[in-house]
Amino acid sequence: MLLKDISKAVNREQMKEEFLQFIWKQGLFRKTDLKTIDGKPLEIISTGQFNTDSGPDFFNARIRIGETIWAGNVEIHQKSSHWYRHHHNNDASYDNVILHVVELNDSPVLVKSQALPTLEISYPPDILNNYEQLLRSVRWIACEERISEYDPFLIRFWFSALMIERLQAKTEDILVVLEQNQNNWNETFYQLLARNFGMKTNTLPFELLAKSLPLHILSKHKNDLFQIEALLFGQSGLLNETLLGDDYFLSLRKEYSYLYQKYGLAGIESHLWKFMRLRPINFPTVRIAQLAMLIHHSSALFSRILETESLEELRKLFEVSASGYWDNHYRFNKVSNDNHSKTLGETAFNNLLVNTVVPFLFVYGEQHLDQAMKDRALQFLEKLSPESNQIIRKWSELGIDSQSAFETQALLQLKNKYCELKKCLNCQLGAKIISSVNSPGNEPAVQ
Repeated sequence: MLLKDISKAVNREQMKEEFLQFIWKQGLFRKTDLKTIDGKPLEIISTGQFNTDSGPDFFNARIRIGETIWAGNVEIHQKSSHWYRHHHNNDASYDNVILHVVELNDSPVLVKSQALPTLEISYPPDILNNYEQLLRSVRWIACEERISEYDPFLIRFWFSALMIERLQAKTEDILVVLEQNQNNWNETFYQLLARNFGMKTNTLPFELLAKSLPLHILSKHKNDLFQIEALLFGQSGLLNETLLGDDYFLSLRKEYSYLYQKYGLAGIESHLWKFMRLRPINFPTVRIAQLAMLIHHSSALFSRILETESLEELRKLFEVSASGYWDNHYRFNKVSNDNHSKTLGETAFNNLLVNTVVPFLFVYGEQHLDQAMKDRALQFLEKLSPESNQIIRKWSELGIDSQSAFETQALLQLKNKYCELKKCLNCQLGAKIISSVNSPGNEPAVQ
């Protein structure tokens, strides 16, 4: 069998196992007259708690076999022989499994030389058909044809969980960088703030730039904007693109040459920066100049953000413009016909708030057991206008409109982490569609 065929077979097996876990979790299997494969009467008192980590699929289940009530874990497979294929027989964490739930019993399973109680489950065929239809769908989202059948409130009811889930994922990323910076919150905030100045296209070079130029060096020059610009532009490599230039360009390079030697710096390569297909206002040169002004104007920025309680006050902290040179420039040594202040606009501010400030407030509150800080982070999103991008516009076309950045972030999480990955079993709307049968509850179509 070819490697790709093996991979497909493994994926099908995993998807079927996930489907059976869903059946068990939702209680969609036949529950009457249950018996183990050796004929003992079986009653499911509690299906247990679904386990998303390694180990058995469900913890703390309770079942009655004959006259005895058992408490422990449940493992689910498509076939009983998969117990050995997955090497559970060599893993002590599976020794306390009290029930093996399978679709097909094709091999007896022994745990500590004792036969493991096994249940073959059955379920309405409509449920599997619903699931397979979603998996086969090639539409923007699998349930696109049926989403109009459901009250949009059903999705909005899920927004809070989706938003927390999205923030927790960003929290993990922040904690990784925080550990690398030896728990220095200011340095970590500076690095990730700089990263998001890249507006997706230039996130990597902005991140590398910040890591190449520690905040404590910039802090020594926070009262001198020109020196901050020299350090940032010099480290970016953009001062090396040509030998000749205008007075501003040459002065920056001269100043950087001195600071470069003083601090023993090593910059990044200029080819990392992308200008193509960007609006001029988003050119990295303009964004670096705005970052320089923000550093110049904002002493102890992260501490000030922690103390800021209103969105209006927060917005004022980011009301900065690039220095005067950039009024009629977008790149070095090229005068533009446009002549206006390059202010950090609303779109850029919203991006920084959503992707840097809010996650930092949330993780800081979580790490310091400050629920008020976490609540404030969520409130900022609720007060911020909804984002506008291709994904959000498509949701709107499907009848799911957004009232705030809180809701657009939730919808991005739903699309990217559920719809794109066909995680319909884990989606509240998908689960509702899959579970739709004519014979609900304990009377499934399968006998």
